[in-house]
Amino acid sequence: MNVLILSAISGVIMMFSSFFIKSKGSIRILAHVLLLAILAANVLELEGIRFFEIDTSGMMVFNRFALLFTLIANACTFLFFLLSSKDMERVGINYSDYFALIFFILAGFTLTSSFVSLLILFLGIEIISIPLYILAGSDKRNLKSNEASLKYFLMGAFSTGLMLMGIALVYGATGTFTTTAMSITGEGGVPVLFMAGLMMLLFSMSFKVSAAPFHFWTPDVYDGSPTVFTSFMSTVVKAAGFIAFLRLFADAFGDIREEWKILVAIIAAATLFVGNITAVFQQSVKRMLAYSSIAQAGFMMLAVYSLNADARDGLILYAAAYSIATISIFAVLIKMGDYTFDGFNGFARQQPLLAGTLVVFLLSLAGIPLTAGFLSKFYMLRAALYGGAVWLVIFAVIMAAVSVYYYFRLIQAMYFKEGVADTVIEVTPGFKFALVTMAGLTILLGVYPSLLINWLYF
Repeated sequence: MNVLILSAISGVIMMFSSFFIKSKGSIRILAHVLLLAILAANVLELEGIRFFEIDTSGMMVFNRFALLFTLIANACTFLFFLLSSKDMERVGINYSDYFALIFFILAGFTLTSSFVSLLILFLGIEIISIPLYILAGSDKRNLKSNEASLKYFLMGAFSTGLMLMGIALVYGATGTFTTTAMSITGEGGVPVLFMAGLMMLLFSMSFKVSAAPFHFWTPDVYDGSPTVFTSFMSTVVKAAGFIAFLRLFADAFGDIREEWKILVAIIAAATLFVGNITAVFQQSVKRMLAYSSIAQAGFMMLAVYSLNADARDGLILYAAAYSIATISIFAVLIKMGDYTFDGFNGFARQQPLLAGTLVVFLLSLAGIPLTAGFLSKFYMLRAALYGGAVWLVIFAVIMAAVSVYYYFRLIQAMYFKEGVADTVIEVTPGFKFALVTMAGLTILLGVYPSLLINWLYF
């Protein structure tokens, strides 16, 4: 509850900050201070210290799983602020409003990670989605940004309709919105009404996390949105969707998993195939990362399929590893004038330190050992193996091997191709220090994942 209240208050403060703070630098500092306060409150709540005691009537439960994911989401958002908040100035004139929208999204993260009622799930998803529609179209001078916002809004509204219809059908079958009370164990089998609601919720949540075949909006929206916001949309927001996905199916539909496991397995396999194969043919690094995010969603779908301890542990690690790597890569991409692979030709000679950190992040996304990405994929594969899907594990490994091609293609451009002489970017020492720190953290979590996962239990 600490994080929920403070995130909402921080959003309101940032909304009105532009009236009494004219300096963009001061607005940025205020946003950083508020997020640090939220992080501190989050850590204290993990230790059992709560500032607010509000009766949620059993609609929310702030257990360690919810609080730890919220901490990861807030920490990765702080990383996003450190690396990219200054670049948000170039998007438009409503600088403080961008921070306000992000704080409201953080409040939505708290709802989606701690819901027990389907009503709270719906509110959390919408509190996340509506600010994202605005951020996607925030570059009003760019027609692609306007198109991305409209496409995201229309597709989001359609998936929201599916979600509401699914919630209504599940309520009609069970008489309750509480996920932990939806036990279908009668001798007559699973009611048709309940299965119809389950399918609609599955399709709606698949859209939110851009799982195939509900991914068609993702490349265009990510490509058209301002790059600085694509970084946030494709990482922390996606992880929040999967946390909600996992909680929903574990609590509400765990008793009848045999009825839907094969469908989730097919969605996971299709997502892995579409994301990886399509990413191979991209010429834009930004669009490649969009398809990469679809491929990573395929791996995270394995947690929804498995619903075991490895799935929970792995999804927490995956959220951190994927978000750190992708936010950091986007932070460098934002500063590039050319988003194509050729724009990175010779980059290692111009910026050897940045190129070195990018290699670590790309290796993590590819799942190479000694990086956090390797162990997070290992947890997902082990969870699916214990879940009985040997064929899915083998297919996922093959697709991970395919992903190595397009990630190493960027490494090849940086180190083994001649660059254009005037392709020079300027970065501050603080930016370099942050990237090096994140690269070190990626390796540290790849060697000692217990540093993060143990927070679930101790």
